[in-house]
Amino acid sequence: MDAHYYNVDVNWNQDRKGMMCSPELGSSLSGNGCIEVATPPEFPKGVAGIWSPEHLFTASVASCFMTTFLAIAENSKLEFDQFGCKAVGKLEKVEKGFEMTEVAITPQVSLLHEKDRDRALRVLDKTEKNCLITNSIKSKVIMSPEITVTNKGKINEIV
Repeated sequence: MDAHYYNVDVNWNQDRKGMMCSPELGSSLSGNGCIEVATPPEFPKGVAGIWSPEHLFTASVASCFMTTFLAIAENSKLEFDQFGCKAVGKLEKVEKGFEMTEVAITPQVSLLHEKDRDRALRVLDKTEKNCLITNSIKSKVIMSPEITVTNKGKINEIV
């Protein structure tokens, strides 16, 4: 497969805020498809309520995990009712400055059939091994899956 490139433009607005857009997404600085980004509030002059690089880093891990899971589940013919993935990124001060040292992900899969529980765990393990973002970062990624089985509107216990 040839190399792929993903373009992002970030432009400063004021204070510690800017707009992030991608020409591939049909976005422009007018805000159509753009994301406002800022220094997180934990830092001097940081802004609450706006996506930070740290949030985007963590979101990148979670969204890549989801898309990888969807592809592997489809290829594995895994039937599921719902999928979600919670993620918590950990920023720490290390010897050379600040670093995202860890991302804890909690993929949540709701299955249609109890018989698919082991297959779902295998799909999640394969997803963890094949997620291109988690394979591209040095942060430790910790996966704690939660699997439920939906039986006609009833939910059985979580794994």
